[in-house]
Amino acid sequence: MEGQAVKAGFDFLGIYGFFDGLMPESLDWLAFLVAGFILAFAIINALVVSTAVYTWFERRALGKFQSRLGPNRWGPFGLLQPIADVVKFMSKEDTVPDGADRQVFTLAPIVFVATGFLVFALIPLGSNDWLSRLNIGLVFIIAVTSVNTLAIFMAGWSSRNKYAMFGAMRGVAMLISYEVPMALAIAAVALASQSLSTYTVVTNQEVPFMLVMPLAFFIFVAAASAEMSRTPFDLIESESELGSGYHTEYSGMKFALFQLAEFMAPIIVSCIVATLFLSGWRGWGPIPGQVWFILKALVVLCALLWFRATWPRLRVDQIMEFAWKGLFPLSLLNLFAVATEIQLLRDPVTGALTDSDMWAMAAINWAITGIVFLAVSRMFARKQLQRPLPKPSPLANMGAEAE
Repeated sequence: MEGQAVKAGFDFLGIYGFFDGLMPESLDWLAFLVAGFILAFAIINALVVSTAVYTWFERRALGKFQSRLGPNRWGPFGLLQPIADVVKFMSKEDTVPDGADRQVFTLAPIVFVATGFLVFALIPLGSNDWLSRLNIGLVFIIAVTSVNTLAIFMAGWSSRNKYAMFGAMRGVAMLISYEVPMALAIAAVALASQSLSTYTVVTNQEVPFMLVMPLAFFIFVAAASAEMSRTPFDLIESESELGSGYHTEYSGMKFALFQLAEFMAPIIVSCIVATLFLSGWRGWGPIPGQVWFILKALVVLCALLWFRATWPRLRVDQIMEFAWKGLFPLSLLNLFAVATEIQLLRDPVTGALTDSDMWAMAAINWAITGIVFLAVSRMFARKQLQRPLPKPSPLANMGAEAE
């Protein structure tokens, strides 16, 4: 029955079964190859089209937030602006610096955008999704997203530009720093769901993990915002200091790939948050699971956009301090609390957690989160109140002393 349910949807097994029934037994490999190509083609094009629509939506929304117009020339309400951007990128000259490492210079944007496609393949969009049943899906997400660090370093190093190299090194330092609390937040999710499969994480969320582990939710969203290098964590580019950062020397379609990956990142992060903390496709009533999943991802996407539009850009020292002195201790505290609660509440025989256990964990973790946020806010408020007294410069009275 389960195999029939899996094959019922638009997934790999369903496509493979269709073509396998049309081809002779000796061409099983060809049916497998065709099914994989169709599924990859559908995922990639869906992501690219969604990213094009999101670029228009984000620029229009930021215009409203910041009291300006936004795109409004191409098409009604600027709807054709993504098409105009594509034409612009395609018509620009693809320049490569004379001293650049051409192979690495060309490979960097490809590696950067490919990671997004790989991660999205393991996000369960419905109960009949097959690819997301990989038993190490959470580990795969952590491993693949960390490849962005390598792509950024490749782009800065291969450009042979000191400003691009400085931007790449700063970006690598930031991404490595924020990967640690993000991995610890995902480890808490794995403990609560007792699985590393993204599909099982959704099926075990009788109570959304955002309610069960609010501190883990906050840590993951903050670290993911830094991984996307968006305001207030846009340290990688820092136009006022390092030109355009690691992609200073890029133009044409290579730069377009960087832009595609940058605007695709919020969509992927929203889908991951919906999967790990908002019960994925699970909902109520006759509404299909895919609709519930899209609605949850859209809510997270709008929240990330709101966060970007309202917060100012942080300094380098503030970003690194927030990672190591803020999120890292909080992630350790959250992981220790979740592990202790599971050890005390789970069934001693089966090791399973009931709905009442989840609600008990939610009550405890919300209390911990409130105490932590109150302590942190009082600590930072005390810092602001204790301002040092101004000291006159010894150079101010040099002329008077000479007289």
